Amino acid sequence: MNARLYDELAEWWPLIVDPDDYRASAIEYTRLLTMHGRPKRILELGSGGGSNAFFLKSRFELTLVDVSPRMLDVSRTSNPECAHLEGDMRTVRLDRGFDAVFIEDALGYMTTAEDLRRALETAFAHCRPGGTCLLVPDHFRETFRPGVGTGGRDQGERSLRYLEWSYDPDPTDTLVETDLALLLRVGSRPTKVVHDHHTTGLFEREIWLDLCRSAGFQPQIHAIRILETPVEAIVCTRAR
Repeated sequence: MNARLYDELAEWWPLIVDPDDYRASAIEYTRLLTMHGRPKRILELGSGGGSNAFFLKSRFELTLVDVSPRMLDVSRTSNPECAHLEGDMRTVRLDRGFDAVFIEDALGYMTTAEDLRRALETAFAHCRPGGTCLLVPDHFRETFRPGVGTGGRDQGERSLRYLEWSYDPDPTDTLVETDLALLLRVGSRPTKVVHDHHTTGLFEREIWLDLCRSAGFQPQIHAIRILETPVEAIVCTRAR
């Protein structure tokens, strides 16, 4: 993953996200995480800037793992009470179990079925028997639609606006391409324009379910709505 947003531009992440979006999603994620029990200790893989953790930490004891040290620094600022560890979700092993494992859109950076298989095996390795694993990918092949998004906000002297364009140039492979144009401004200095590019994975629902089962989980897809947007999440359970 060579996306600049998670490296030299990571300090701008708080201006990309709208906290209200994560407040709404945290309500749904909490409901799904507690469908099959009352988890206390949760591992979030691919936790990024900690936007989900900011709302989930009031209910759960969180351990946050991400491959980007700069994004972990962003998260530590807003979530100092959470444990932060650097690691790749395909390979990290913490040698302890959790009541639940949570992975949201960082799953998108699994661009091959092998990557996805390894990430799910990591989730299974850290999910205690009887526990839950919540997976919330951005989309499945059946639900993906090319599109354009815009956003950004102001924070103190800093301002950011972005244009995001996602497309699938080759429907025969498992990749989606996203171009991101960022306009950055600090105080009265001239606005800086930056281009970033992200390559993410795209798999059919049945591939997701098959890989979840192969990892050892019992998966089920749940249709939810977050801020009027339909989302499909996979709730996996690990047998006792």
